[in-house]
Amino acid sequence: MSEAIALIDYGAGNLHSVHNALKAAGAEHVHVTADPDLVRGARRIVLPGVGSFRACAEGLAAIPGLVEALEERVLTDGVPFLGVCVGMQLLATRGREHGDTDGLGWIAGEVLPIERTDPALKVPHMGWNEVRPMPHRDGAMLVEPGEAYFLHSYHFACDEGRDVAAMTDHGGGLVAAVARDNILGVQFHPEKSQAYGLRLLERFLGWRP
Repeated sequence: MSEAIALIDYGAGNLHSVHNALKAAGAEHVHVTADPDLVRGARRIVLPGVGSFRACAEGLAAIPGLVEALEERVLTDGVPFLGVCVGMQLLATRGREHGDTDGLGWIAGEVLPIERTDPALKVPHMGWNEVRPMPHRDGAMLVEPGEAYFLHSYHFACDEGRDVAAMTDHGGGLVAAVARDNILGVQFHPEKSQAYGLRLLERFLGWRP
């Protein structure tokens, strides 16, 4: 029997594209929802996100009981979780975009602006770029070497190197994926990364952390 997947709708995600990509990867029961009760019944959870860290954090916190349901299901029950783009960044302790904003705090670190180390460096980091998995890290087996589509002006600076599952390069190393136990976050967009992204979603759907 196919597992129920909660695709979290808090007004800050590219839900249509992520929903279609999950279905294309083989998911049968994808529920686009902000209902804490449905989240508590989900066997896998996907948190998308586009826009600013502050707007996404505030949107998530504004839905009564949603953060608590996510913490119960992910941190206590250990269901597989995938955060995408700002949905990954929200795992951090705090974000520095438009002032300091608390994140979920599931993976220690901060979300900081990409520094222009070269005047020719383009920010936002937009387009296809290499993803380099870090061996022997939690969740790294889900992220294969290859190229994925990125679109971001801020990056996740992890406090602990063991939480970095993959890196990319844009004027220096940037975190492309974070992972710990049953939690995976990717800075790139699987739903825009064609075959590479679909393969990652297929692995997530079969993940048994």
